Amino acid sequence: MTRLASLAAGALLVVSTAPANGGPQEDRNIQLIKDYYAAYATGNPDSVRPFLAPDIVWRIPGHHPLAGDKRGPEEVVAFFRGLADGKFKAEPIFFQAQGDLVVDIHRGWSNVGSGPEVDQLYALMFRIRDGKIAEAQNFLTDMYQSDAFYWAHYPLKPLPGRLAVDR
Repeated sequence: MTRLASLAAGALLVVSTAPANGGPQEDRNIQLIKDYYAAYATGNPDSVRPFLAPDIVWRIPGHHPLAGDKRGPEEVVAFFRGLADGKFKAEPIFFQAQGDLVVDIHRGWSNVGSGPEVDQLYALMFRIRDGKIAEAQNFLTDMYQSDAFYWAHYPLKPLPGRLAVDR
């Protein structure tokens, strides 16, 4: 098991020992995430925008072109556009909430049809604030599979085009 998968499993263990769906707020938070997944399933990346806080931070682990923190709704939606281009799908399996946190486990996969594919379990930890997703941290079960998939299907622009110049 990779270190990140161990951390994700540990995070799930900590959350799973807490009371599940402790009350109305937790129920609303879980419903928000279920509604987010329903919007994501439409295949229209902009459909997730109403679920995002203005200062959202979405963290994608890995060593690939789509990895890193996405800050603000524009960057998050742009990330989801990239996933849509890669025919990436997500099927929720499990939800649990405690306070302002919701953890889900879902199957994520893509069948682009050429090159390496991805099909694995993910855990997402969402922080909810004022009825919006304020933070999301993604945990993977197979970082190597993920990195290979993203590098194969999301090549970087040539060097001059990807250098930012602020003078």
